[in-house]
Amino acid sequence: MDPARLGPSGHAPDRGAAGGAPTAGPPARAARTAGLAARAARAVRAWPVWTLPRWLIGFVAVVVAADAAGIAVAAARAFTGYRPFGGLRDLALFGLLLACDLGGVELTRRAGERAGISRDMHAVWELPIAILLPLAYAPLSPVIRIALTQWRVRHGSLHRRVFSAAALGLSYLAASLAFHGLAGAVTGLTQSPLRHASAWMLIAAAAGVAQRVVNSVLVLAAVKGADHTVRLRDAQFGREPLYNDTAELCLAVLVSLGVASSPIALVFAFPFASLPLRTVRHAQLVSDSRTDSKTGLLNAGTWQRDAAAAVARAVRVGQPLAVAVLDLDWFKLVNDTFGHLFGDEVLREVGQCLPGALRDYDLAGRFGGEEFVLLLPCTRAADAYRVAERVRCRIAGLQLRAPTGQTVRITASVGVAALEEGARRELNDLLAAADAALYQAKREGRNQVRMLGPAPGPAAPRDLDMDALHALAREVLPTQPGSPEVITRTGLPPQPGDLLPPADVGSVLGAMDPPPHHLRVPDASQGGQAGVTCGLSRGGPYSPRPLPTSA
Repeated sequence: MDPARLGPSGHAPDRGAAGGAPTAGPPARAARTAGLAARAARAVRAWPVWTLPRWLIGFVAVVVAADAAGIAVAAARAFTGYRPFGGLRDLALFGLLLACDLGGVELTRRAGERAGISRDMHAVWELPIAILLPLAYAPLSPVIRIALTQWRVRHGSLHRRVFSAAALGLSYLAASLAFHGLAGAVTGLTQSPLRHASAWMLIAAAAGVAQRVVNSVLVLAAVKGADHTVRLRDAQFGREPLYNDTAELCLAVLVSLGVASSPIALVFAFPFASLPLRTVRHAQLVSDSRTDSKTGLLNAGTWQRDAAAAVARAVRVGQPLAVAVLDLDWFKLVNDTFGHLFGDEVLREVGQCLPGALRDYDLAGRFGGEEFVLLLPCTRAADAYRVAERVRCRIAGLQLRAPTGQTVRITASVGVAALEEGARRELNDLLAAADAALYQAKREGRNQVRMLGPAPGPAAPRDLDMDALHALAREVLPTQPGSPEVITRTGLPPQPGDLLPPADVGSVLGAMDPPPHHLRVPDASQGGQAGVTCGLSRGGPYSPRPLPTSA
């Protein structure tokens, strides 16, 4: 026998009955089993659900377990002689209603699914299942529908899909119990719905309200726990959510009454019930067209339109107003160090934290790149400064985890411009003033708020001429030389050594010859006749090459 074919003990390895591959011994099988178990453990630890707070993980587990228990209890009644799924008629009706429910998913599949809290009209078909059929059917339809959505529409986080299905299942169980409990108090209600149409519809509506309340409490508690910046009032009690919920409930009650009288009503109900679903999707598309996809804030065009209208209204009625321009410090360095995907995560986190630092009627938008804009209606200069400082502190408190495992902190510089009562300015004038204040914050060290106007900050002139501010914005370079912003403003190509490390970067205003050390501008408080002087401090001595100066 060839010695190369001998096993470690000097004997030939065992082969199968047919002379096939050698049969692994117990140590090899144990090692393979341990390897599979280790890979499975790593896969489980990589689940996104573990990033949630511990109490929220427990909450999700309890909701899923409660829904599974409800399904099990309903199905277990079959062993007591009770048919939990009824007869063939109930099974056929469930199939028809489920087909309509899944058909709605297919009709809107190309429009996609909105991330976060999304609105739909699936209760039009799922509430009749909970009302008209035995209890065991109630939690099944959302499971099947969400599975189809995961497969055909968008691959979302698995734990969120499971939790959504469980929350909906519990809510429809509550609706079924509420309807059958209330309907039992009226004799003949379930046997002859049309004879007691008024009472039947009111009880069905009450069951629908119970379903909506249970589902909203469960879902919104989880959403708020996962993201504390979500505004529950906007998510649930805004005009659009309330209108959508009311329309969905009314259609569900009408479809339930029609199907209770004759299943043929589904043929006529599906076309008109699908139209509001398309309307909801259209409203979501319109909302998406107004928002920035990375941050969830208003995009530049929408913010400018809404802000211009607000400024015009403030000028007309003589109300105060303020505009702030916010720019993330050293964002290019973040992108170059950790990659653009992490840079997008930074933008997303900033976009999520801004609404929590603002009031309900303030407008926040992404102006482009790492620049954000804020509109503060009915806000005087001193209050605007405090709001901007609160925003700056909120951003500075963010702790972001880079792909390398490092904890990254970011800061922002903010420029503010205020419109006092009775003043006449346009949005572009306020943006120019806020932009110049932002440049001043960049020159003076970043991570601070500066205001050109009557503000509590240092070196704050009272009111600046807009032409002078535009000229100042063209001259001042708040970013590193050689960056895309500098190339755009100066027209000079990048040269070797232009990029500076953060520790060596000073204000490039000092590189101008002569530097615009003082700017004399009219003082609006004196009718434009007197003047105030805005002192501009010179920056560091670094000058990689001469920079062009304004005429």
